Amino acid sequence: MSLTFCNLHFTKQPQRVVYVSGALMKSLKLTGKKNIRLRLGRDTIPALIKPIKRAGKHMFLASGVKTAIKVPKTGGIYLRNLQNDEVQLGPLVGVLSDGPGSSTQPFGSRTGFIKQLLREGSNKCYIFAFMPRDINWQQEQVYGYFLTEGGKFERKMIPLPDVVYNRLPSRRAETSPYISQLRERLARKKIPFFNWSFFNKSDIYRLLENDSSANRYVPETHNNPTPDQMRDMLDRHHFVYYKPSAGSLGHGIYRLTYLPKRGYFARYRRSGKNVLLRFASFDSLMRMLRSRHGRTLNNYIVQQGIRLIEIDSCPIDFRFHMHKNGNNQWVVVGIGAKQAGRGSVTTHLKNGGSLLTPQQALGRVFGTKADEVLLRAKGTAVKLAESLEIQHRHLLGEIGFDLGIDQDEDIWMFEANAKPGRSIFRHPSLRAEGKASVEHILEHCLYLSKFRRRDET
Repeated sequence: MSLTFCNLHFTKQPQRVVYVSGALMKSLKLTGKKNIRLRLGRDTIPALIKPIKRAGKHMFLASGVKTAIKVPKTGGIYLRNLQNDEVQLGPLVGVLSDGPGSSTQPFGSRTGFIKQLLREGSNKCYIFAFMPRDINWQQEQVYGYFLTEGGKFERKMIPLPDVVYNRLPSRRAETSPYISQLRERLARKKIPFFNWSFFNKSDIYRLLENDSSANRYVPETHNNPTPDQMRDMLDRHHFVYYKPSAGSLGHGIYRLTYLPKRGYFARYRRSGKNVLLRFASFDSLMRMLRSRHGRTLNNYIVQQGIRLIEIDSCPIDFRFHMHKNGNNQWVVVGIGAKQAGRGSVTTHLKNGGSLLTPQQALGRVFGTKADEVLLRAKGTAVKLAESLEIQHRHLLGEIGFDLGIDQDEDIWMFEANAKPGRSIFRHPSLRAEGKASVEHILEHCLYLSKFRRRDET
């Protein structure tokens, strides 16, 4: 198999003819051939091949070819030379999400990010966004959203993609029977589908338990703890975090503290405000938790509290945004240091937290040792991603880790997110990392679809 990059053009001739420049004929090893099979996604058609005199690598598709396999547009594109004189255009990359489907914001709050992906990817592949309802399984086609040069969406029918990047917006959207069937159908068709689903916290901790070299970075954690386990954790650690296994954005999290002679304290967020309550006994604390959540406490975990580094008496943790690169290796692409707001349970920006660069945060805490600590944290994040991928059954291409560093410079992993938010990239100093994040997503799509860059001249 060979791979090359060419400029693709359309002609108005109705025949099924492909016109190929001499340099491209040579790259594709088609010199002297009369016929070709052209493929896009899963669709293939036979066509007559005709050499033309034109400098550079160019391919002209007659309208009969373009229409038959639904080639969406002209411009720079990759070609894969397969067996039996078959040439594949692509890759055809689908970004799966959902939303109201309006003409200007079809994917709701995710529309801006999806536009960025489509804009950056347009010179590397045929990239489009789609919703679950846009797939016609009988015809094996998708009615996708492409981005015009003017930055507007236009709908086109194309074959099923070569790879799918999953950005479905919520756990609720993902757990429907239809989405389960969608994933199974793509798997049967051997279409790579990465970032299979949201992580549950309890699942992540259980997976990492199987790897002692990774589990050492996870604080002591118990799923569906009994009252006796809760009391024991508070006796030994003096403070713990009590959080929903399937939660996100800090919702439903409690910081529970035990101070001998003073009692038990619960700090949490309610109606947009930070709340601190004191209880004389452990039993009264548990009664409050049950009264607020009832049976949903069965889906909670309890986790050892860690004394994190602080700035101005406010704890700091770090979001490590990880990606697979074009060589299928885990790399750290962006890091945001999140400083908790005063009285807040978490460092989430929506709960009053603020964002710093890791250099700003670590420099204030560790001084000249900051670079050394940051390098060690990056190595830990890569180890955790590699371990999680080995234990996880499905394709991963992106992970957001919430890591903490304590006063002894020990590194801890609190949470892993399969579809991390992108709020850290709003920081003026992290915009380049935001662009690099998009580039890594696209490079990994090229890797998974077997369109690896070798020759772009």
